[in-house]
Amino acid sequence: MRHESLETLNGVRHGFFTRQGGVSEGIYQSLNIGVGSEDDPASIEENRRRVADSLGSEALVSTPWQIHSPDAITIDAPLSGERPKSDALVTGTPGVAIGVVTADCGPVLFADAEAGVIGAAHAGWRGAFSGILENTVHAMEALGAKRKRIVAVLGPSISQPSYEVGPEFVERFVMADEANHRWFASSQKSGHALFDLAGYTLARLKALGVQADTLGLCTYQDEQRFFSYRRTTHRGEPDYGRQISAIMLDH
Repeated sequence: MRHESLETLNGVRHGFFTRQGGVSEGIYQSLNIGVGSEDDPASIEENRRRVADSLGSEALVSTPWQIHSPDAITIDAPLSGERPKSDALVTGTPGVAIGVVTADCGPVLFADAEAGVIGAAHAGWRGAFSGILENTVHAMEALGAKRKRIVAVLGPSISQPSYEVGPEFVERFVMADEANHRWFASSQKSGHALFDLAGYTLARLKALGVQADTLGLCTYQDEQRFFSYRRTTHRGEPDYGRQISAIMLDH
């Protein structure tokens, strides 16, 4: 899947990939790219190769070892060996495809086409709350990007009706900023609330002064197209697949 605001940028290729079009079987069917899953490593490798081919990348898409942190790392060549622990990658090097993997958290792709700088961030609630979006933009600026030119698009992530949280979760956000009340709706379960992760993420992006948009798609509700950690948990399934969102500058 592509978004018009990124698709129209010169020299930028991107894709928010679904779970479809791969070779994995069973609960991982079919384009599972999660190396942290228990899927057949050969299937994951083939799926990642298909993603790279779709982007026109000679190397597999570089993804970090995601740990729900606020850390963004800048690279100038495809990652090899042990992946760095971070939750965003930034590059200004043409031909280096970067991405993040998700299964409910928000994948955000960034681009300043004029500067030739791109970024990919994994924004779950912890990352968004602790500054992963801001740090990705700062890393892009260090390479010459200007935030007023940066386009940022939030890909498929869990939607508010499917994201129930407990009172301690709400308290954490409201203690940080009383205005965060607006991201919570009432739940049928006493003391719980429904969290608008997408709305919160977009608000933080817009506060940075970048051009922010979203695909507006829910991973939990759309089982045909997306993996979902929470859906898997609710069903008591043993594991789950991950989809990838990736971006690259043309050679």
